[in-house]
Formats: sequence, C-alpha cells, structure tokens
Amino acid sequence: MKIYITAILKANPAFRDEVIVALQRMVEESRKEAACIQYDLHQVDADENQFIFYEIWENRTGLDAHNQQPYIQAFGEMAEEKLQEAPQIYLMEKIA
Repeated sequence: MKIYITAILKANPAFRDEVIVALQRMVEESRKEAACIQYDLHQVDADENQFIFYEIWENRTGLDAHNQQPYIQAFGEMAEEKLQEAPQIYLMEKIA
C-alpha cells in the first residue's frame, strides 16, 4: 500500500541557506530510491523560511529504508539546531 507524506519544516533564518542545501540534497538522493514514487520540495510564498515536502512511497518497507539513509539521518541531526521548531510530519491515506 502506498504511503503519502506531507512534511512541514521552518528553517532558522540564520541557517536558511544551509538548510536549503540539505533539503535539496535530500530531494536529489531520495528520488534515486527504488521505493520513491514522488518527492517534491516546496517553499511557502508568504514565508521564505518555511518548506513543505510532498512524498509518495511505494510501501512502508521503502519508507522505513528511506528513513535510515545517511542523508536523512544527517538532516535529523542538524534539524534541532537549524530549524525553528520540530518538523510537522503527516502520514496520510489517500481516500479519493
């Protein structure tokens, strides 16, 4: 069963450029994963420090493997210092 995710992140303005580089690397690397169907990064118009990922994964196994990738782990380690708040991550089920 496919896994749908929306993740909302807000960069600390002092680290915005560094966060963008890390987010773009996550997109580049994630799209190479076999279980990745879609992995898009958006920036909120009204707030240049806020970013939203929209992801679709083939299944839970693929998502679990994704979360163990070194670039995902590295971002998790930098997130506490470089983001304004903890990311909001929503796992969703498509109903229509």
